[in-house]
Parts: sequence; structure tokens; C-alpha cells
Amino acid sequence: MGIKVENLLKKGFSLVAGEKGIDREIEGVYICDLLSWVMSHAKAKDAWITIQSHINVIAVALLSEISCVILPENVKLDEDAKVKAEEEGIPVLSFSGTSYEAAIILHEMMK
Repeated sequence: MGIKVENLLKKGFSLVAGEKGIDREIEGVYICDLLSWVMSHAKAKDAWITIQSHINVIAVALLSEISCVILPENVKLDEDAKVKAEEEGIPVLSFSGTSYEAAIILHEMMK
């Protein structure tokens, strides 16, 4: 069962960029920091958890039809990536916990 990106904002996630896309549906979760691996393995409508925070993350999210990008452990999004995420409507969320903790919350929400 999918959830909307905006539902994460009630669970300790903060919107950093891409407000236009917060109504996107999340149907899965993918955790990886290797961009080429994400492009070949993530599924459309996944929430992607990564510590990568540069503009290429937004490009990969677009190509892979990712629902949102989640930056764990308060990783800061690069300014050029923030601008591109806003332009493209790719939601980027910040989370203070670990990737594992973020994935647990998502898993529980999607049950």
C-alpha cells in the first residue's frame, strides 16, 4: 500500500525542496549511495534514502521516477541541487535519524 510524500512530514521528516511534488505516491523504499546502482535498481515510486546531496541526485531521481529523496542524519542539500529539485518538483526531505530508522518508519507507514 502506498503513502503520499506529504504524510512523512507528520513523522519527523522535514521538507527541504520540491514542494510541488509532495502529493507523489511512495510504493517502496530504496537505500543506496551509488548513483549508477540506483539508476539500475530503484523502482519508480520508491522513496530513495541517500547521504548524497549534490545536483546529480536530482537527475537520478528524475530518470528513475523516484517519488522523493530522503537525506538522513541531517545531511544538508547542496544549493544547486535545491534549486533543481524546486524546478523539477522532486521532494527532498531531511531526517535526523539514520537511513535504517527512516526505512523502518516508511515500512510501518506502508503496512
